[in-house]
Amino acid sequence: MDPLSVVGVLVGLGAILLGQYLEGGHIASLLNGPAILIVFGGTLGAVMVQSPLKVFSRALKMAVWVVKPPVPPVNDTIERIVSWSQVARSEGLLGLETIADEESDPFAKKGLQLLVDGNEPDTIRGMLEVELGAKEQHDLQAAKVFEGMGGYAPTIGIIGAVLGLIHVMGSLADPSSLGSGIAVAFVATIYGVGLANLLFLPTANKLKSIVSDQAQFREMLIEGIVAIAEGENPRNIQTRLLGYLNP
Repeated sequence: MDPLSVVGVLVGLGAILLGQYLEGGHIASLLNGPAILIVFGGTLGAVMVQSPLKVFSRALKMAVWVVKPPVPPVNDTIERIVSWSQVARSEGLLGLETIADEESDPFAKKGLQLLVDGNEPDTIRGMLEVELGAKEQHDLQAAKVFEGMGGYAPTIGIIGAVLGLIHVMGSLADPSSLGSGIAVAFVATIYGVGLANLLFLPTANKLKSIVSDQAQFREMLIEGIVAIAEGENPRNIQTRLLGYLNP
């Protein structure tokens, strides 16, 4: 659980509402169903046109990472890699075959299988880096879905404001209603800018950071597996991999 994301949204939203209240405005004046429909629906539709189905679906699944990010088990994985190297030194690379069959992480499993098959270190590194790059690129594209929403929302908000003004201009015969009508029209702009800067863009950047952490974790796995293929001492492997730990 990442409470900072929830607290951040609440602080940002609370500051806006408190500022509105201190300025003498009414919080209820910011509630407008049609404006929400125009901004959120229009933004969602635009980003659906922009994104392939696979990328859009991945983005929806990754959204939960903002409040519950996956935490790579760096310490445990370093210990496992060291134990793999010890098995390889005592029993040979074929001794890792049973461990590879039982491995739950598909990326680590592939690396162990490449080891068992007797591939050269450069071959192992090349194959794993291709998979790493493809996975990272796919996840970054999914994160950019929210970046796109952050770009479209303010513009859709302006469209909502213009639609509201069109409605107001149709009521020029009643000057007493112009002030409130114009105020309501600009609520859509607030929604568009607010959603972009409080939700969509921060979500995109948070997801990019998480994707970067996961890529670094897999880079650590590659380094460990290649070091085993090179026959490096388990203690040296451990010392090298400890450099991936956050200070």
